[in-house]
Amino acid sequence: MSLLFYFSDASEFAFLHIVVFFAKIRKESKAICASASLKRCGRISFVDSIGLGVREAVMLARIKRDIRVVFERDPAARSTIEVLLCYGGLHAIWLHRIAHALYIRGWVLFPRLISNFGRFLTGIEIHPGATIGEGLFIDHGTGIVIGETAELGRNVTLYQGVTLGGTGKEKGKRHPTLGNNVVVASGAKVLGSFTVGDHAKIGAGSVVLRPVPAHATVVGIPGRIVMMNGQRVRTEADFHRARELSIEYDESAEEIASELDVDLDHDMLPDPEAEMLEAMRQEIDALKNRLSELENKQ
Repeated sequence: MSLLFYFSDASEFAFLHIVVFFAKIRKESKAICASASLKRCGRISFVDSIGLGVREAVMLARIKRDIRVVFERDPAARSTIEVLLCYGGLHAIWLHRIAHALYIRGWVLFPRLISNFGRFLTGIEIHPGATIGEGLFIDHGTGIVIGETAELGRNVTLYQGVTLGGTGKEKGKRHPTLGNNVVVASGAKVLGSFTVGDHAKIGAGSVVLRPVPAHATVVGIPGRIVMMNGQRVRTEADFHRARELSIEYDESAEEIASELDVDLDHDMLPDPEAEMLEAMRQEIDALKNRLSELENKQ
């Protein structure tokens, strides 16, 4: 289990206070046993003899965070034991951490075996080479595929059937990079080596082949940007204006303060095809009215 800790990044510094907390407990327990000379302290000494080191403390903190993420984003979660036993997304993430720790140290076969076992167990395929940040939440998860060079930021949410894949047989970086707080809805495909910006949303069933700016909402096949920073995008001018507002918003103190907030509301997405048909209908009605006016004049 200690291999879990080799998969670490700068975000783990957030758990240092937990490490310090465990260190203080060990120090205080030793002091109590030394001063009181109680036989009962044998139990404390035993705990201390197998006491938590830095890596063990970080592991517990990360597991607790993983469980907390499930409760925050899935209203169906009822108890900790249910989450531990019944959430395949968690199992896939934990197995990936072990596989990734081995993979980045030059192992090839064993990490792939772990990955295949995870796919058999959960229906989720994560290549050992994929880089995954803290706070990933996989809801349901069946059919999810994450490629070797994919990179996921913090607090990403993936739903069933999502593919983070490539578009060919090229070497090197060939899978997408997802920023922080990205939501990818059911059945969406993000294909290619490009970046999906922070707080972006990918609608269900979309096929995204181009970069997505921060705070954008993409729907359709191929994916089209339909919202930027909460504003409906209809023309290129709307897109550039919304993007400017998004950049300004990114730099605000409010955005920094709410960095870990994840907006899971992706069910009220615009339908570009329906809007196009509605626009055509209105245009036809206008032409009919104009034709009627001309006929009446004659």
